[in-house]
Amino acid sequence: MPDDLSAVLRPIEAAQGLPNAHYTCEETHAAERDALLWGGWAGIGVGADVPEPGDAGPVDFLGLPLLMLRGRDGVLRVFRNTCRHRGMILVDAPRKVEGAIRCPYHSWCYAHDGRLVATPHVGGPGMNRAEGIVNDDLGLVEVASHIWRDVVFVDVSGTARPFEEVHAELLSRWADVEAPLHHGGEGSRFTLEVACNWKLAVENFCESYHLPWVHPGLNSYSRLEDHYNIEAAGFSGQGSTLYRQIRGANGETFPDFPDWPESWQEGAEYIAVYPNVLMGAQRDHAFAIVLEPTGLATTREHIHLYYATPETDAGLRAKNTAQWREVFEEDVFVVEGMQRGRVGPGFDGGRFSPAMDGPTHRFHQWVATRLGR
Repeated sequence: MPDDLSAVLRPIEAAQGLPNAHYTCEETHAAERDALLWGGWAGIGVGADVPEPGDAGPVDFLGLPLLMLRGRDGVLRVFRNTCRHRGMILVDAPRKVEGAIRCPYHSWCYAHDGRLVATPHVGGPGMNRAEGIVNDDLGLVEVASHIWRDVVFVDVSGTARPFEEVHAELLSRWADVEAPLHHGGEGSRFTLEVACNWKLAVENFCESYHLPWVHPGLNSYSRLEDHYNIEAAGFSGQGSTLYRQIRGANGETFPDFPDWPESWQEGAEYIAVYPNVLMGAQRDHAFAIVLEPTGLATTREHIHLYYATPETDAGLRAKNTAQWREVFEEDVFVVEGMQRGRVGPGFDGGRFSPAMDGPTHRFHQWVATRLGR
């Protein structure tokens, strides 16, 4: 991995982007996993993945087995998906856990809050207790978690400052548009498999420079000149001063979120919450994208759409999902093309437009700073 990233930290007028190794080198990918994704708050899923008490959702977080579990008390917790006996995976597919979480290997059982509640035959046949096996000391390992706008963020390291402190500026920025979010259901979620390093998906999402050429349909009513850059600590992105609501055949629209501020009536913002969560906020719906790095040059994008009320017109929801799918699919050739372009020693990381690339430059600087380079 390149030790010197000083060129990335320069002012944007003279800065270079991250070198090729950050997209093509397995060693660098591992270092970024440790520092960027396991070293602080990162997204692993959404609350809608486990909506009801007893719902369990296993997550492979860059090889680390985690388990999202909504307990009988309604609280969503995240645990290491590993039995404390011999390290067996506890839940290997999404399912409802009616009773205890039972290890399929030796049947050790855990309550929904992680407590170890049963160790059958641990002391020999018919002996369910054994010297040295203290149940209170062998509960599931809980991972620090925080839910914001339904996205489940975790701090695997256990050393990050509280989410509210790390993202205080972002929470303040969007405080006026906070409202209960209702997932649109199965038709309001979809997944894209993309052949690129996960960072390229972040970089592309947070800037509007590419709109006229990559999204000509979107640019026809939400033009490049209607957008502005957002640059801050821990997030960056773009905003629009001209948001146009989607309409049905008879002109119907989704209901607005309650108490939506006047200043946002015609506006919308689209931000990348570092490292791997992308969000959009508009008057009548919102979305969250959790980027799952599945390899050095492969990423799975989990897209979820949310509304102001639990019941909205199914046809309009389907139209909205189709529209966003089209927009996000238009980006695929770009991020995959950049990934292919990074192969080979000749590219120095590129340069930035001082006027248009500020959000991407800010993300690169965050990466370089977190890597201590």
